[in-house]
Amino acid sequence: MAAAGSGRGSPVPRRCAYFVERKKRFCKMIPASGRRFCGEHGQQEEENDRKRIPCPLDPKHTVYEDQLQKHLKKCNSREKPKPVYFVQDINAGLKDVAEIPEKQVPISSLSKEELENLIIKLKKASNGLELCLKERILSHQALQEALNDPKNGESAFKHLKQQASILGNMEKLHLLGPGRCFVEFGAGRGKLSHWVDVALQNVENVQFLLVERATTRFKVDGKHKRRDSIFERLQVDIQHLCLSKFLLGLHNSEIEA
Repeated sequence: MAAAGSGRGSPVPRRCAYFVERKKRFCKMIPASGRRFCGEHGQQEEENDRKRIPCPLDPKHTVYEDQLQKHLKKCNSREKPKPVYFVQDINAGLKDVAEIPEKQVPISSLSKEELENLIIKLKKASNGLELCLKERILSHQALQEALNDPKNGESAFKHLKQQASILGNMEKLHLLGPGRCFVEFGAGRGKLSHWVDVALQNVENVQFLLVERATTRFKVDGKHKRRDSIFERLQVDIQHLCLSKFLLGLHNSEIEA
């Protein structure tokens, strides 16, 4: 990277005069009034003798050395306090064979009586389960308008069709109703919860909990204005999510209110 004046043209007016070699263009940041360079490239100012160093929390950006301690307290890369529902590796499973609580016994070593008892337990545990799963593609009227919108491309139509089938199956299983809390894991923008909310537009006392580990742009859950539905979003990896602690905290806050 280098400053302007190396035969690379001129920077955009009122923009930083620092040329970024890697991107083959001038920096697009806006410098302070009377300055040629932005704060990140301020070391290029001839009158500026303050030293900038890489941030120890994230070397992708720099900071004035004499303001390091102040910066560390507000840097976006600093470690933030963990929420109450964060429990390290609570859903990660066993990491070591030695952690298996019970001794594993080969079936071949069981006595006839032990084997019969095991079969009884297995039959009891599987009783009522639909062991033969059938493909059941359904739809739901809440998405009919969107499904018939010609503006939706192939990718959008595919997702709408999937969401319509999920809602259709939920309705068939009598899962769409009042007094429910819907938890969407890997929520992304929250489109599935959005359509569930649309399907329940005349239903009272409905809550949505959207779980997503990544920072998500263009979220739709924040746009809902209906009073009877509540949207909560948790930015956490499912690996560390203790759902019971979150729901307990939510319950306690409702009692205090």
